[in-house]
Amino acid sequence: MFAWFQRLLPKTGDFFGMFEAHSATLTAAAEAMHKLVEGGPDGETLVAEIDRREDEADEIIRNVLGTVRRTFLTPFDRGAITSLIAAMDDSIDEMLSAARAIDLYEIQSFEPCMKQMTKIILEQAYATAAAIPMLRDVSRKGAQIHSLTETIVRLEGQADDEHAAGLKKAFKELSENDPMGFIVAREIYKHLERITDAFEDVANEIDGIVVDHA
Repeated sequence: MFAWFQRLLPKTGDFFGMFEAHSATLTAAAEAMHKLVEGGPDGETLVAEIDRREDEADEIIRNVLGTVRRTFLTPFDRGAITSLIAAMDDSIDEMLSAARAIDLYEIQSFEPCMKQMTKIILEQAYATAAAIPMLRDVSRKGAQIHSLTETIVRLEGQADDEHAAGLKKAFKELSENDPMGFIVAREIYKHLERITDAFEDVANEIDGIVVDHA
């Protein structure tokens, strides 16, 4: 009976293709986030773009989770697949949360540290997009993948420094005369930091796959 059931299950699923499609949504959303914080008249359009990309990412993660359930043979452990795609999805979810906060508070100008953090987020997204396709040949490209994940983690450390410096500057300049302005700035910095932390989680999940399969 079990053998008959196994024959009905797909033998493989296009997990690599879905990972790569999701990483493309991360890159597109990070590009929109960077443009949003750089300022300009198209803020609403950019927030809508991030929202659209997050919807695309949600559809991809649903496909991944459904395929994991239906597929008998997977390229990696099922837990590794679901953990990686969940970490990737957290990254774009955090980007959408940041974009919605910017839209809510109607922020038109951004501090240099905020701009630098979105630049770091974009670099993390690019590094992720470079690492994901290499998982197709993880046994041979483990060292290259690890170099990229190290970059993502290093960038998260730089973002922590920008977060601390920006928050300190905002406190000095706003806490006494514009406490609401400080609260808003702190909120935006918190959201940006969560994005960089989420990308670090992606790097850690990728590294776990490398350790197990390279």
